[in-house]
Amino acid sequence: MSEAIENMQGNWNYPTAVRFGVGRAAEIGAACKDLGMSNPLLVTDPGLASLPMIADAVKSCEAAGLKCAVFSDVKPNPVGRNVEDGVSAYKAGQHDGVIAFGGGSGLDAAKAIALMVGQTRPLFDFEDAGDNWTRVIEEGVAPIVAVPTTSGTGSEVGRASVITDEDNHVKKIIFHPKMLPSIVVADPALTTGLPPHITAATGMDALSHHLEAYCSPFFHPMAEGIAIEGIRLVKDYLPAAVKNGSDMVARSQMMVSSTMGATAFQRGLGGMHALAHPLGALYDAHHGLLNAILMPYILIRNRSVLEERMVRLAAFMGLEQANFDGFLNWVLDLRKELDIPNDLGAIGIDDEKAELVGKMAAEDPSAGGNPIQLTAEEYTEVFLNAVKGDLD
Repeated sequence: MSEAIENMQGNWNYPTAVRFGVGRAAEIGAACKDLGMSNPLLVTDPGLASLPMIADAVKSCEAAGLKCAVFSDVKPNPVGRNVEDGVSAYKAGQHDGVIAFGGGSGLDAAKAIALMVGQTRPLFDFEDAGDNWTRVIEEGVAPIVAVPTTSGTGSEVGRASVITDEDNHVKKIIFHPKMLPSIVVADPALTTGLPPHITAATGMDALSHHLEAYCSPFFHPMAEGIAIEGIRLVKDYLPAAVKNGSDMVARSQMMVSSTMGATAFQRGLGGMHALAHPLGALYDAHHGLLNAILMPYILIRNRSVLEERMVRLAAFMGLEQANFDGFLNWVLDLRKELDIPNDLGAIGIDDEKAELVGKMAAEDPSAGGNPIQLTAEEYTEVFLNAVKGDLD
């Protein structure tokens, strides 16, 4: 068998049932009922817990004849203790399913809670490494309805959660196929209250998912096609969503792009996420903003193997300069338009832990999808450039 044929192999799993559209949040209770729930636990973050959208979700459940309680002790970068406390709340309330409601933090915590309610091993025994996922007691995983409130992570169609191991200051990916929500209720109206800077950072996170999936060396033509279209949607609609948060067309298209991004990155992520994960764990910085800042530095580091690929992408996007430089300049211009800082120093990250960051990045599971396999020293170099703002 030729090497080319050997490389054209993959294991593909694609998303779940999605109920998309403005006003569809009213169907949350019905979605839970369709999965056989009678008493779901709604998991969200403290910032959302007191908002009308949560009260409306509870009312939707009650209208469907269901009980519903809310758990919101979730950090912006969720930690293992948040999951443990959520499992305790689930068991104490005798719940039979989970509503994952929120941005990346709420969704990731909720999916991890749904996984852990029926397990006997500790959470980090299911880290995405080797065949750890086979340790899961599958019948113990609770059913999940996911309701995204941001357009960035796409965690509503993901089979994993990113949870910080506080003892070791490391973000770990917890994975199992049954963590994929059975039903997604995607209502763009839930994103209209996001402030411009969060809309920008989460939108750039969606772009990072598409871009790293597109640049990944792994064979997954469906993911590659989805990534290309997802990037176009960011180009056409993210600035409008940031400029006018009530623009429902822009909000809708960005929610579509976000969901597409998490679908596409089944092909793999790369150096942006390999660096963003340790930086989030060490500095508790916003994940989407980290990816936005790191994006051009990783692109430049990978340039030697991306020239041809960027020609195709830039041409599809209709950029005037259809090559690597044209795409890079578009990224830089977009960041400037969205008020994204040029360097990590602007958000309080210095070079004190540079060697540790490089080591953690090289060991991060996302590093395997980078088009060039970078060493710890090379990741440290990229990190230092990003701290200083050196794009040369």
